[in-house]
Amino acid sequence: MSLRLENLKMVGKLAVVAVGMFAFGYALIPLYRTICEVTGINILTLSGGELPGDAAATGDAARRVAANTQVDRSRTITVEFDANARGAFKFKPALRTLKVHPGELSTVMYEFQNVQDHRVTAQAIPSYAPRQAAPHFNKVECFCFNQYTLEPGEKREWPVVFVIDSHLPKDVTTITLSYTFFEVGGKTPAAPDTNSAALARPDGKGA
Repeated sequence: MSLRLENLKMVGKLAVVAVGMFAFGYALIPLYRTICEVTGINILTLSGGELPGDAAATGDAARRVAANTQVDRSRTITVEFDANARGAFKFKPALRTLKVHPGELSTVMYEFQNVQDHRVTAQAIPSYAPRQAAPHFNKVECFCFNQYTLEPGEKREWPVVFVIDSHLPKDVTTITLSYTFFEVGGKTPAAPDTNSAALARPDGKGA
């Protein structure tokens, strides 16, 4: 009789544990939603390459991450796009300038063509003017993260998706983003001196 009583007590304890685990699991749903609302990021739905700050974040997931950044509509930054080719490439931005707000997700396309008669692998090096803008220019997606192989005459388009940090110094109103596209395997070129280029312009922008 005592053994049966002990068994009943054990079953009762297991039932209480099972009910408690079910209640805890059920409570996780509103708790999870609350965390997502507070942080603004549905972090459990993102893969390792899509986490905020990860340079590999691309596509819709990257846009969801960047879209959660607060936009400062009281400031407007003019971003100028520059392209330099070291080798037989045609390389240019689809836009020369773009006005953006800090915290706003923006995209510009760059156009590439291999005008040589053989396959080449190439990569781009970015630089910024003024230099103090570099830590605040966050590229969510960029062709400069990878090397690319282009067939003879092949044309390609690749995006740069970026967000300018709202902590950008107040006196910076214009940023020049410059890329140098060069063939991998040759001599790696120095990044272009965008500060000198800006000083050479009639309007003197970029510094």
